[in-house]
Amino acid sequence: MVQSQTVSASRGLRGEITVPGDKSISHRSVMFGSLAKGVTRVSGFLQGEDNLSTVKAFRAMGVTIDQPGDGELVIHGLGVHSLQEPADVLDCGNSGTTIRLMSGLLAGQSFFSVLTGDQYLRKRPMGRIVAPLAGMGASIRGRQQGQYAPLAIDGQQLKATSYQSPVASAQVKSAVLLAGLYADGVTTVYEPHLSRDHSERMLRHFGVEVTSFDGGVSLAGGQELTARDLLVPGDISSAAFFMVAGLIVPDSELLIKNVGINPTRCGVIDILKKMNGSIELVNEREMAGEPVADLLVKSSDLKGIEIGGEDVPRAIDEFPVISVAAACAEGTTVIRDAKELRVKETDRIAAMADVLSTFGVTVTTAEDGMTVQGAERLQGGRVNSCGDHRIAMSSAIAALRADGDVVIEDTQCTATSFPNFWQLLGTVTV
Repeated sequence: MVQSQTVSASRGLRGEITVPGDKSISHRSVMFGSLAKGVTRVSGFLQGEDNLSTVKAFRAMGVTIDQPGDGELVIHGLGVHSLQEPADVLDCGNSGTTIRLMSGLLAGQSFFSVLTGDQYLRKRPMGRIVAPLAGMGASIRGRQQGQYAPLAIDGQQLKATSYQSPVASAQVKSAVLLAGLYADGVTTVYEPHLSRDHSERMLRHFGVEVTSFDGGVSLAGGQELTARDLLVPGDISSAAFFMVAGLIVPDSELLIKNVGINPTRCGVIDILKKMNGSIELVNEREMAGEPVADLLVKSSDLKGIEIGGEDVPRAIDEFPVISVAAACAEGTTVIRDAKELRVKETDRIAAMADVLSTFGVTVTTAEDGMTVQGAERLQGGRVNSCGDHRIAMSSAIAALRADGDVVIEDTQCTATSFPNFWQLLGTVTV
């Protein structure tokens, strides 16, 4: 059933909150824990629909994964070469991370498998991983010559590769590196800008030797993973909604605790600070190889800026809510070099342009971004998330500054990454 939410303006956000565990790290904890020998215990796991798709897939390949409590997993890893052929198609739901990373992992198995997903995932481009994997000797077939799921994978003995990725994509990089575990020789991935490095950090946590260098990363095939416990920090992509809310709603002061501030992910903090946002990092520390801090956010008079270059891959998932900050900033914000937004769960450039226009904001789109003219006031209305969780939540944050009520349609999608978003929003808004 399609759900909707009505959101009214807020007089301020107050309190301390903890956002759900990092979605990217949660995915990888299941994948790498399943490939490791021994028992891996995970705390802070994000029990969103995307991550549960990964759990179901590995259970279907013979991995025992227990869930003793909220946000807890106990993974009985089988080792790199002991996964079992699944008896059915593996349904990745809405998760691009699941289907792309698992394509690399499954390419080197000794069995046949099929990966598919929901109507939105089957529209997302898969050629970007099929091409480099095919270059390693993988046998992958899909719709339109491997451009779209479902993907049928006949596991092969792989050979190492040196791959120059045309896009800075952690999913592409991780898919090739996972395949590299099953390849003869050293596999290297080069990228135009450094994408998020959760895979490299977690592989090291599990005992794999990974070499990072300026412009790329490499690993040797044939390495084993050893089980290690993991504590997943809060997802900065989820925290970003509350960061922007705290900045744009007057009379707000919000402490967001235990947030991952990985340098390849915290571009949203740098961007919002450049916009004159008051965000203070408190109690900085490290958890399982990932840097973590509490974020103190206060109402701010934001200014329009230009955003592009290396800042983009470090904040690619946060651009929908960054565009909301731009709508509430003084002056003009220009977002460029963000063509990757066109191929997310939906075309996020077009979707956010439609949303912001409904709020009365002047937006001009380009192939690789948009120009947003800050508005003194936002107007109420009705918007559609297009089934994209980040569009739905970004719309809710903008609604906190609107003069009238905002009805957001198709909001059940928020469960993919932030199951308690609406509840948590209600606890801090006045």
